[in-house]
Amino acid sequence: MKAAMLKQFGTPLTVEDLPDPQAGAGEVVVDVVAAPVLSYANEVFSGARQYPLLLPLAPGVGAIGRVHAVGPDATRLKVGDWVFCDPTVRSRDDAISPDVMLQGWIAPSKGAQRMQGHFHHGPFAERMLVPMENAFPLGELDHVDAGRWCGLMSMLVPYGGLLASGLQAGNTVLISGATGHFGSAGVAVALAMGAGCVIAPGRNELMLADLARRFGPRVVTVLLSGKEAEDTARMQEAARGAIDVVLDILPPLRDAAPVRAAAMTVRPHGTVVLMGGLRIGVELPYAHLMRNCITVRGQYMYPREAPARLAALIRTGLLSLNGFEATRFPLAQVNDAVVHAAENGGPFRITYIEP
Repeated sequence: MKAAMLKQFGTPLTVEDLPDPQAGAGEVVVDVVAAPVLSYANEVFSGARQYPLLLPLAPGVGAIGRVHAVGPDATRLKVGDWVFCDPTVRSRDDAISPDVMLQGWIAPSKGAQRMQGHFHHGPFAERMLVPMENAFPLGELDHVDAGRWCGLMSMLVPYGGLLASGLQAGNTVLISGATGHFGSAGVAVALAMGAGCVIAPGRNELMLADLARRFGPRVVTVLLSGKEAEDTARMQEAARGAIDVVLDILPPLRDAAPVRAAAMTVRPHGTVVLMGGLRIGVELPYAHLMRNCITVRGQYMYPREAPARLAALIRTGLLSLNGFEATRFPLAQVNDAVVHAAENGGPFRITYIEP
């Protein structure tokens, strides 16, 4: 099979021949039809993000494809089924505290790197080997829609955060980072889950206007000033009542002030979920959190059943993929796809590779 290989950080990917993967017990081989290219893929491949990866490997994160072969213990999946390849691979020998890796993307612990040694390659390849529990059936699908279905990956990340928040129908949700790729998808997901109002703050007026146009009056946009106390007040004033949930999904920042400004908007007994890219500490007032019974929790990715539940929201029409603009690249142009993703990584835009 052909695969785009990252041999060394800071070098272009090269398309090479690899042996076809073989499915053993608990495994599935998938023919990759569409593999999304994240907007910051260039930062991973250059080494700037310092993601621990066992090189060389075919990278990528998540895919839409068709089952090519199944292991001997498969009871439902069959050859030809359309599936979503969930990159969130969990170790099977510790149900309480499993090691977690994103296949083809990041293996942050020794245990995760052991898994990456086996489920080594990601979806920038014609075929990939995935754990059977990571191949989620999608039902019938038109081949031309596979690229747009990569939007499932964009929505899954904020969906995990919203599930962790305990979001209830009618709640008011604030998405911190709403003008970004994952944050904007989070706005759509929160509405599909029944949020009565979504507060969408940001500093890009054009993107805020686009969110308002796409989703109507249930989305209230807030133009931020960059002044922490002022922004907290603006977001609270924009809400139609108390803010029940804050989901922080901001990209890496040099300053934690935007994270804190959003967190301080939540009501007493509310919940703040942290799942963004911040790599520095966040100071939050202890007495305020304690006296107001505020829950602050971290969330990495999403629970195991989330892809199936999110796919059901899409299939039933509660959540639409039609708003995504998908741009296709063949595997031979993988480096062009990485550049394109970096330059076109805004809301509801997908760059994908079709091996």
